Order: sequence, then C-alpha cells, then structure tokens
Amino acid sequence: MQRDIVQRPGITVGHPEERPVARTTLPGNLLAPSAGRRFVRAALAGWSGLGLPTAVGCSERLADDASVVVSELITNAVVHAGTNVELLCRLEEATDVESAALVLEVSDHHPARAVRSDRPAEGGPADGAAGYAVPTDPVEYGRGLQLVGTLAERWGITYRTGLKTVWARLPVDDWNPFPEASGEPGFQQGLRAAELLAPTARRALRDDADWAGRGALSFLAEASDLLAGQLDEDIVAALAGQLLVPRLADWCAIWLEPENGGPVAVPRLASVWHRDETETPGLRTALEQAPIRLPERVGTGPVSLAWPWGEEEGEAPTTDEPHAGSALAYRITSGGRTLGAVLLGREGAGRVPDEVTALIEDFVRRVGLAVGAARAYTRQATISRILQRALLPGKVADIPGVSSSLVYEPSDDGVVGGDFYDIFPCPGDRWCFVLGDVQGSGPEAAVVTGLARPWLRLLAREGFGVGEVLDRLNRLLLDDAMEAAEAAALMVAAAGGQHTADTGQSRFLSLLYGELVPLPDGGVRCTLASAGHPLPLLLRPDGAVRPAADPQMLLGIFDDVSYESQSFDLAPGDSLLCVTDGVTERRSGTLMFDDGDGLARALADCAGLSADGIADRIKRAVHEFAERPPDDDLALLVLQAG
Repeated sequence: MQRDIVQRPGITVGHPEERPVARTTLPGNLLAPSAGRRFVRAALAGWSGLGLPTAVGCSERLADDASVVVSELITNAVVHAGTNVELLCRLEEATDVESAALVLEVSDHHPARAVRSDRPAEGGPADGAAGYAVPTDPVEYGRGLQLVGTLAERWGITYRTGLKTVWARLPVDDWNPFPEASGEPGFQQGLRAAELLAPTARRALRDDADWAGRGALSFLAEASDLLAGQLDEDIVAALAGQLLVPRLADWCAIWLEPENGGPVAVPRLASVWHRDETETPGLRTALEQAPIRLPERVGTGPVSLAWPWGEEEGEAPTTDEPHAGSALAYRITSGGRTLGAVLLGREGAGRVPDEVTALIEDFVRRVGLAVGAARAYTRQATISRILQRALLPGKVADIPGVSSSLVYEPSDDGVVGGDFYDIFPCPGDRWCFVLGDVQGSGPEAAVVTGLARPWLRLLAREGFGVGEVLDRLNRLLLDDAMEAAEAAALMVAAAGGQHTADTGQSRFLSLLYGELVPLPDGGVRCTLASAGHPLPLLLRPDGAVRPAADPQMLLGIFDDVSYESQSFDLAPGDSLLCVTDGVTERRSGTLMFDDGDGLARALADCAGLSADGIADRIKRAVHEFAERPPDDDLALLVLQAG
C-alpha cells in the first residue's frame, strides 16, 4: 500500500524506498501539451526536493528531454484521439540489468488505430507487461514519434480495453545511489518560463552545439507558450529580447515595421536588451541612428553584419563570409509580410555554428507569428471599440427631478459586447430609459444592437406605450430574423448546398424598458417592463428592497407574446437599480453574485447614498466578488428621484 508523504495537485510521492509516481488527467485540447510539460517539471522538482536518490540524479538535460517527449506524446493523443489524456511519470531505480530511468506514459480513451511494427519492444513500462510494440512508420505517426524514438532509450504502445498507452523510457544519466556523499545539489527547477527569463550567463561557444541539439526543442516549445499568450506587440518584443539575451546572444535589438506604413515608413526600435544593463542606453542610442530593414530577397535566414556600423549612415554593411560578422540579423515575418527585424550580437568575431543560427531562425519565426497575432487582436479590438462607440449614445439625457448614474464596462476580450443602454426624451414630457443585452457578442450582437436601439427610439417617440413598444420590437426582430434566414437559404442554394432548418440564427435579446413622467408634487411616475432581463430593484430610503417588475419572455423568440407593463411612483429618495446579467451572473467558482438575492442585499446596504454612490458601491461589490476580473460586459443604471 502506498504511503503519501508529499501531496501536490495531481502528484503522489510514495515512501523513498518505493517508486515515485506522479499522475494527472489533462483535457483533450491544445492546452494539454503545455500543461503536461509543466507537470513533468513540477514532479521532478518535487521529487528532488525530497532527496530521493534517483531524483537527485535528474539533470537539466533529462528535464528538457522529458518535456519534449511528453509534449509530443500528448499532442499525438489530442490530435488523433481527441479524448482526455492520462499522464503518468515514474522514476525507476537502477538494477543489475538496467540503469535508472524516468518512465512517461500517455494514455487516451480512443484505441482505434492499428499499430505497425517491424520488431517487438524490448520491454514495457510495467513489470511483466506484454503487448508492446515500437511503431516505425513515419507516414502513420509523423516526425513527432520519431523524435520520441531518438530521445528515449526505449518506447512502445500497449492496448487495453478502452485505453491506448504510449510510453517512453528516458535514462537518468547521472544517477547516484549515495547522493549524500556526492555533495551535488538536487534538481530544483520550477516552471520553464521562470528559468527562461532568469538572468543567467550565456553558454560558452563550445557548448553551442550541445545547447542547440538537446535543449533547443524544449526552449522553442516553452518560448512559444510565452509568446503566444501575449496580445501586445511591444510585450512580444520585450519577451523575445529576454529569451535571446543572454542565452544565445550578448545583446539584442528588435525593430517593428509600422502596420500601415509602406516603403517610406521608418521601422520602430521596439526593444533593446544587453547582458550588462548599464550598456543598454548607449546601445539603444547607437542603434536608433541606423534602423534595420532587410530586403525580402534575403529570406528568413541569418544575415551577417559588421558591428559597429560602417561609415554610411543608415546602412549596415554585410560581410562576404556567412556568419563571420559580430552581429546577425533576421527578418520577422508572418503570412508572407515583413513585420520587422531582429539583430543580435556576440562578443568576439568567431563564427556562429549553423545549429545556433538555425535555432535562432526558428525562434524568430515564432516571434513573427506572435507579433502577427498581437496585431490581428489589436485591429479587432480597435474595430470593436469604434463600433461599440457608434452603437451607444454619445450622451444620455438629463431627466428633470431625477439623478442618474450609469456604469458600463465592456469585457476586455476585444469583441463587441451585447450590452447597450439609452436615456432619451420623448414628446409629452416623458423620458425613456433602456438597458438591454443581446444574445452573444461580436458582429452578430452589433447587428441586433444597431437595429434595436433606433427602433426603440422611433417607437417611443411615436407615442406607443411601454408594452406596445416591446410587442412591436419583438415582431420586428422576428421579421428581421426571417429575412436573414431566407437570405442565407438563397446563398446556400446558389452555392449548390442544401438548406437546413437552422441555416438562420435567431436574434433575441433581453430588455428592460421604461418611461418616467414627472409628478407635480415631486418624484416621477415610472412605467416599465422586463423581457427576459434581470428584474429591476426598487430601494426605499429605509433600506427596503423589492423587485419593480414581473419576469416575461425574451424578445425575438415567439410571435404570439403580449408584453405587460407595471407602474409605480418613484418618490423623492427612492432609487431604481437596473443591471444586466454581467452583474447578477458574476461568478466566483460555482457561486454567482445574485445567489440568495445577493444583489438585493448589496442594494439594501446602499440606503442613504446618492445615485453615484449606489452605482459605485454595486460596481465595487461585483468586482470584489471574485479575484479574476469580470469576463462579461457589466452595465448598471441607477435612477434616483430628487
């Protein structure tokens, strides 16, 4: 029976005399390889911290190799099986027959692929296990498993009922059964991101071949994770500089082309890094005098440059011998477009090995992909902000005798949100207010918002009552959805496809709509209706809170719905709170903000506050409900009679 002496998420380490084992379950998506790499490194670090004999012998090379193998095996399982992935890591001590080893097993739950093998495996991941075979067909399994075969001492596949397991055995080269006598520190390495960005010295040139051959794959995999998650091109440039310096270069500079520049635009020096921070300002000054722009004819490979620059201003002379200069330049490209250039230098004028220049070229290619993705996100976010501003009123009307406070915070995902609002005057001494939430987000939501808000204004100013406005808006949304479905069917038919019943998509929204009419003795008469929207709450000066409307059907669902309105007086000191589901459905784990009438309780604590004070307190309560920022649009409106 295994006795636990250390407990980490998903990691169980047994008694030092037993085999250390770590296992976890990963989702079958593109994030699984990265999570698997982090898990393996965390397991090795944990075992080393316990002083387990086998773990103390784990080297950085083993961690790199294990990360690459796990990444390839998990990627293979995700791509070909698509199920959850089971990852198991186990350290095996040396025996009279075999050396110490790290065994990695990756299992999926879709064992439908036949195994091609020319020879049986020389063993398996468990004593006495049978049925293992080593696949050798590169067409069937791709280069990933060839890579596993290169790094692993032995590997294979086993099939069980409902389960396929691919395993690999990596030797622990520096295993020492008496670590206390060796005086060597244990392997203490956390996440690869921290190690990559740590200010360590660059390896000597004589170690370049080893660095490129053994550590390159793990370096590129983890660097890709760091770069791919960035949505700002300047952060990408800064991270790229930190990753290159001081590991592969003594200094580095990155220029980025203006996105809408052209041939006359000057590249921008986005990042400069030097292993000696005191040298960075002088290096930046020198580099700013001569921006780098490499012609497309040089391709994506390295271009040797003389450093410092030559006599001709603004031009960096190239040398005839490849890589003989003290600086190398690479074009940053993405989608066939030049996005900038990377310039890096090393002390001395020795030739940079081809393995290192190829590694840097591969890294710069990833920088280009990250910059391209960041620019695409920036374009989308900019368009969304412009569209969002155009869809919302530039100014809301002031209502006589009523103080209003509006909070609107679109989610920070670069996509047009579905929440909208409006306050506008109407004939007959009426003021109307709207708070709506369209299904979904992005262009589809923008279309509905662009239709709903002008229609509401038009219907209200034509003199229709609150319920009638919702009736007609519901009919308009259904008619528009029908026209969109018919247009989609025609497009499908023209393309030779077959029309299905769900070719068109319903356009529905939740809406809170009301009108205010000032009363002669103070206060206002409020008439409102809620169509599938979080109910408005009425706050009395004594702290009493009650719903101010009845729930009704969403708009744009059924055509035989008749909407009813409720009327009440908003006396001086009374406050009406209207919110979208970004408030009520704000999550913290499995809990939501409005569970157990949480919004009503928060509003009751606002008695005696102004409209601005109520809005600010509710907003803060929503933000403080969870540690993570809101992932949905947040809109709330407070109306307080004076």
